[in-house]
Order: sequence, then structure tokens, then C-alpha cells
Amino acid sequence: MVSNEPMAVYKRKYRSGTALWYFKFQPPGAKRGVLPVRQFGFATKRDAEEAEAKRRAEELQKQELAKAGVGVAAAPPKTLAMLLEEFFSRHVDKKLAAKSAERYRQWAGILDPELLAMPLADITPLHLNREWNRLLQSGGRTRKDKTPRALSAKTVRCTAGVVSSAFLRAVKWGLVTTNPVTNSEPPVPRKREGKALLPSEQMLLINSANGPWCMRRLLQLLAATGARRGEALALRWADIDGRDLVIGRSLSQTKAGLQFKGTKTDRSRRVNLPESILGALKQHRQEQEKFRRKLGAGYRSDLDLIFANPDGTPLKPDTLSASISLLCRKLGLPKGVSLHTLRHSHGSVLLADGVDLATVSERLGHSSVRVTADVYSHALRGRDQEAARRWDDFMNRHTVTPQEDANAAVN
Repeated sequence: MVSNEPMAVYKRKYRSGTALWYFKFQPPGAKRGVLPVRQFGFATKRDAEEAEAKRRAEELQKQELAKAGVGVAAAPPKTLAMLLEEFFSRHVDKKLAAKSAERYRQWAGILDPELLAMPLADITPLHLNREWNRLLQSGGRTRKDKTPRALSAKTVRCTAGVVSSAFLRAVKWGLVTTNPVTNSEPPVPRKREGKALLPSEQMLLINSANGPWCMRRLLQLLAATGARRGEALALRWADIDGRDLVIGRSLSQTKAGLQFKGTKTDRSRRVNLPESILGALKQHRQEQEKFRRKLGAGYRSDLDLIFANPDGTPLKPDTLSASISLLCRKLGLPKGVSLHTLRHSHGSVLLADGVDLATVSERLGHSSVRVTADVYSHALRGRDQEAARRWDDFMNRHTVTPQEDANAAVN
């Protein structure tokens, strides 16, 4: 049984001066005298408490599943719906981040109930092709009156990817012999070039920012570093090391609430801060100190967030993105511009100004240089015109006119 005792959360100080929190617990079925398990590495007491609460909830869920007979000897999945649930509970929910797991369930949630109820062995590529076509034509619902609407090719392909991943597991588990998604034909989304804002457009967006008190400073940092939205919202003052910004985690918004997690590539990186941003952050901290003094014990000093609500609690990423998208439309910026466009703009400007690809890739935290080349090297509008102008300039400097050629021959 899950222990009803108070959470055993402790603080540990190291010689370096760093203090981290940890929790400890007794594993289910452990014999008397066995030392408890300790889980280290939490920045705050609340982080440790939340992690311990999550562990207890997962243990309770396991016990409930065991009571319901969902154990080793339980009957294997027979329908697509049962397979997906097995796939989610044993793989997705345990190995993927909460936001990713949430998306997987959303994509699977648009599948036709008749397809979900079919026996696994009966599902053919033809059945799946019919489903992909249905989703493309009327798989979604409008927000106002919930009438059917077409889904994008990207959404349908993501759904096909979830089904394919589940069937791959089914093959490994010996439930089926082949993956029918392999021979189906999910739609291929058209590749979109990443948009980028011109410097004047970036300044217009930053100077027009409204909403949370720290919005303008946040946009300045995003534009100057190319950090992802979640990475910027998870930054702590302790992450500033001299002129460098150490990006090592991200803030994610799910139905269960806000949670801190690792970066997209699961590795930290250092980004050198421009002088202008260092000055802006200094002013920003002074403004934040006013809230800290005013609220006293009601301020979440333990989170140490650079960008936060007036009480120090995290900002909601989705709410922030929605407000910036609305602002972009009001300002008449190019269609499709969003908060993430500042990231595209940062990489594009650096590449256009001659910064080497490897440096830009490292600064943006990409998994490979190829990602940077594919997404950002053609994102800045006007680069083709600049290339044409520079070609003309080069030809004019190196082309010899007939008269110059004749004079050279005489001399």
C-alpha cells in the first residue's frame, strides 16, 4: 500500500555552497530494516514535494490496476482502442514528457470509434487510408457550433504516427505480425519556410507589448537569444553566469498544470548575452524587487524566476503565446507571425550577417547543424534580393569594358 505518512522531504547542503532538496520513500514490499530509496536533485522544497506526490500517485495507480486485474496475466489488447491504451500506459506516459503524452492522446482522440473498435488483425491499410481521408475532410470540429471541419495534413500525419507507433509495439509484443500503417498513405504536409521579422518589425512588436508587467523584457530576451518560449519562462536569476545565460530546463503547460522539465534536446547550453540585454535585465530585476518587498512572504522567492507573475509564480506559456499572436495581428505583421517567430528571426539575422552555421546551431540549441540549415537559412525575407544586388556589385567590380581592354592593349 502507498504510505499515508507525511512526505519525507529534506534539504542537503554541499561544500560548494549549493543546496538541493530530496525525498525518500520505502519501496512497496520492502522488508523491515531495508534502507529507504532517496531521490535527489530538486532546486526547491516544493519541487521535491511535487515529485514525491507524483510518485505516490503513480504507485497508487499501479495498485488500482492490479486490483482491477490489469497485471501480468491480464488478457492482451484485442482492439485498436485497447492497444492504444496499453501503448499509452506502458510507453508514452512513462517515457515521454507530460506535454508530449498529452498530444499523443489528443491525436488518437480524433480517430473514428468504428476503427477503434476493430480487432487488430482485421485492420488493413485500406481501412487506414479511408480514415486518413475522413480526417482530412471532416475530422475536426469548429469551436462555435461543433460542426465538422477539415483537419490539416500535419495533424492527420501525426495521428497516423501515433497509430503506427502503437502497432510497432504490437508487433514486438507478438499481438500482430505486421504494421498496417506502413502500407497506408497518410498525407504529406507541405513544407513551410520559417518566417522571420525584419529588425524594424521586431522593435515594433517589442515596443507595443502589453499584458504581463515583464512582457517587454521577455520579448527582448527572446529576440536577442533565440531561446524557446518554455526555456525563457523557466529561467532563474541563478542561471545568469557573468555574461552567459545557462539554459538547462523548460516550462511546460499541460492539462494537469505547469511543470518544469528538461530542454528539447535534454542538454543545457550557454548563450552569451548582448550588452543591451544585460542592462535591460538589470533594470528588470530592480522592478521585480519592488514586488518582492511589497508581497513579502507571499512572494515565491524559492522559484527565483526571471520572468514571472507579480507574486513570483510562473507565467502560463499558452496564454502568453495567444496574447502575442493577437498583438501581431493588430500590428499588421505578416500572416502567421507568432511568439516563436522571434526565434526564427534571431537565427536568420545571424546567418544573414555571416555568423557561421555551427555557432548559430549551438546558440539555438539544435540537435544538429542540418536542422539549422533547413529551417533558418532561408527564413529572412529579402535575402534573395540582397544576393542579386551583391552579384551585380561583384560583376561590376570585375568586368572589363571593351574600351578598358583596348587601352590596356595600347599600354
